[in-house]
Amino acid sequence: MSNSNYTSAKDNEGGPVGKFLVAALKPRGKIFTPFNIISFPIILLGLVLIIIRFAKGIGSITNLTQEVPWGLWIGFDVITGVAFAGGAYVITFIVYILNVKKYYSIVRVTVLNGFLAYVFYAGALLLDLGRPWNVINPIIGNSFGVSSVLFLVAWHFLLYMIAQLIEFSPAIAEWIGAKRARKILSGMTLAAVIFGITLSTLHQSGLGALYLMAKEKIHPLWYSEFIPVLFFVSSIFAGLSMVIFEGSISQKVFFNQISPENHKAHNGILLGLSKICAFTLFVYLFLQVIVFVHGKHHDLLGTPMGYWYLTEILGFVLLPMLLFFYSYRKQNIFMIKLSAVVTMLGVIINRLNVTIIAFRWDAAVQYYPSWMEIVVTLTVLFTEIWIFRWIVNRLPVLREPPSWVKE
Repeated sequence: MSNSNYTSAKDNEGGPVGKFLVAALKPRGKIFTPFNIISFPIILLGLVLIIIRFAKGIGSITNLTQEVPWGLWIGFDVITGVAFAGGAYVITFIVYILNVKKYYSIVRVTVLNGFLAYVFYAGALLLDLGRPWNVINPIIGNSFGVSSVLFLVAWHFLLYMIAQLIEFSPAIAEWIGAKRARKILSGMTLAAVIFGITLSTLHQSGLGALYLMAKEKIHPLWYSEFIPVLFFVSSIFAGLSMVIFEGSISQKVFFNQISPENHKAHNGILLGLSKICAFTLFVYLFLQVIVFVHGKHHDLLGTPMGYWYLTEILGFVLLPMLLFFYSYRKQNIFMIKLSAVVTMLGVIINRLNVTIIAFRWDAAVQYYPSWMEIVVTLTVLFTEIWIFRWIVNRLPVLREPPSWVKE
């Protein structure tokens, strides 16, 4: 494959570092695209709101209270976003541990997506802290209980981001032409993958464990001692559905960067991922049935919250499971993509149910995110996409690595 778009330090060998940086920062492609036109003003407005938040306090732009201290920024940006980032640990496990080379072509883009997700969602977590400068306390052990779930999650987030950076670092070395560094970093990949997978299985469930202490605040249909297990299992099909969704878009947006061989292999990858999603959705549905029967909350199904619970389980767990199974059997690529979208909507609904909708559902005054909270959330999401696009357009993420790597 031709690497005509590839930019590395070697291309500027003998020239100043500034020339390389200018080439790296130079915009590529069309500037006035629909996405840019929509996202750029929102990002600017969001940055202004973030400045106001830090200048005047969290209450200046949010509807959070002492009774509801966690809202949209935690429920969506962190709890939901981390589930969608789960594709990184699943794909690396399949490729490096199970040695299934079929999915090797999507490893880098999946790890990049996961790394950026964790970086930005950790940033969103800073927005939600009343005293953000205390974020360092779990790391240094300052007035922070080591038996706290938050202590566990904080350390896992930090270590997993480091592990993902190591996993992705060979691409950075290839970009700047650092041959020796690339060789060393590639040798560290397997250890980083094993470490990262271990951390993922713990903090995906750890996020669910945060809500074990809120038994009296979460509606009985959503509260269970098995929330950590349900969060972990759902992160598998959530992450892979995001891989299907993001990969399908990347096939079109970054078409010229993907080799003909990888284009042809794309449908086969989607079929394989759909099979895994169908199976894990079945496991998740089975666990949900066991939890429901064990909880003995049949009488609640006839209530408005009960109808909403059935909508989640039947419409966004059972339905996508059947869609994935059908699309795999019929090898229907469009149906696989549709199934992934429905699954992602289901994950969003489930996470928001646990964290917002079914949380303090019986309170006299319900929490609703302010428009400013929504704008800041969109700012985080759009900024992540901008940076993802910038990296993919410059580093060998989807395209083939430089020729010297294979020498």
